[in-house]
Amino acid sequence: MSLRTHPDTVPSGRFDGLRPVGGLGGGPFSTSRRRILGAPVAPRFGPDKPCRGTWVAQRTTGQGVRSRKVAPVKIALMDSGIGLLAAAAALRRLRPDADLVLSSDPEGLPWGPRTPEDVTARSLACVRAAMAHRPDALIVACNTASVHALPALRAELEPGVPVIGTVPAIKPAAATGGAVAIWATPATTGSVYQRGLIAEFAGGAHVTEVPCPGLADAVQYADDAAIEAAVAAAAALTPQDVRAVVLGCTHYELVAERIRAAVRPNGGAELTLYGSAGAVAAQALRRIGAEPAPEAEQTGGLTVILGGRESALPPEADRYAEGRALRASDVPVA
Repeated sequence: MSLRTHPDTVPSGRFDGLRPVGGLGGGPFSTSRRRILGAPVAPRFGPDKPCRGTWVAQRTTGQGVRSRKVAPVKIALMDSGIGLLAAAAALRRLRPDADLVLSSDPEGLPWGPRTPEDVTARSLACVRAAMAHRPDALIVACNTASVHALPALRAELEPGVPVIGTVPAIKPAAATGGAVAIWATPATTGSVYQRGLIAEFAGGAHVTEVPCPGLADAVQYADDAAIEAAVAAAAALTPQDVRAVVLGCTHYELVAERIRAAVRPNGGAELTLYGSAGAVAAQALRRIGAEPAPEAEQTGGLTVILGGRESALPPEADRYAEGRALRASDVPVA
């Protein structure tokens, strides 16, 4: 299910462990329907047949092995900080050949307490720095920026560059039929925006809004003690009968399993976490007409922009599986 908002403001997908599975499995390009064989196959072509893109091998029913070409892809992501790592890693899984541009504003953290006008101005600055690299699409991998800055970003970039925003997945979480908790920043918890989503999409589900003071900052700086304290405090406010937890900040996805362990310390009833990474990654590809190709050769480059300046992934990124995966998969951009 998806929230009935702008078609490019997508809800989160369900987490199974740390891998978002909502919106990714079972489609025409999913690995469950296609057996992947080896590395990409280079086609034969002459000077009169220029080729751009990646050729990948696939097995098709009754036709043996054949190759197909997928067009080159470059996607930009913006966030206040490292919350964008989860969506970037999801994109890398879907398209190992994609070039990624990550633009953030670590000097302006946190964005939550800032005015809507300030958030919009900082979002525009991040995006303009990323646009210098001519991406095909932009993912706003930040819930706060999606609330306040989407109209301005779309006015500046669309229709030339699709803009994909992020909203909390209240509707699919409520559809599970059990009690729901929404973990969000204190500024979002209880806000008119979030209460509006609950009223419109939660149906008859019992929803508990859980403020998580300090959690986004703790994740940003990879402060384990602060993460443990913030997660424990939020878990204490989460009713024991909750069956689904909506992760209302992209930073929280980086510590999804720590959240699961805190809410269900002794196992017990199934708990489903709803994040945004897989859904926004899949939507970005759909908007530019690109196919998922998880079997493509790992040739994608990674450009990191911090405060408008090209840089490297911050050392804190290496504390998370998503950051380590991105660093390991980075191919220098020529």
